[in-house]
Amino acid sequence: MNHHDHAPHLSGEDIAFFVNVDALDRECLIRKEALQQLSGIKADEVSQFSPLEVFHAYEGKIKGVARRLVAAGVSGTPLVLTPETFSSPPRTS
Repeated sequence: MNHHDHAPHLSGEDIAFFVNVDALDRECLIRKEALQQLSGIKADEVSQFSPLEVFHAYEGKIKGVARRLVAAGVSGTPLVLTPETFSSPPRTS
């Protein structure tokens, strides 16, 4: 399999991509809503940006979170990243 086969690509309205953890490639999917939340794009502005443009703008953060989830043993194929994945945990006093 060549590197191009692992390039991020549209899967419906979401983005499919791969991360490599411990020499294993893991398929991941980030939901359109998670991309929107990460970027701060308002609902009425979504059509101005392609999901792939938004993905590439935040690719480092997205792949970093995905790698940490894989390393932590989170299951699922593909591993799905949702808006909740990027929400801060509630603070306790």
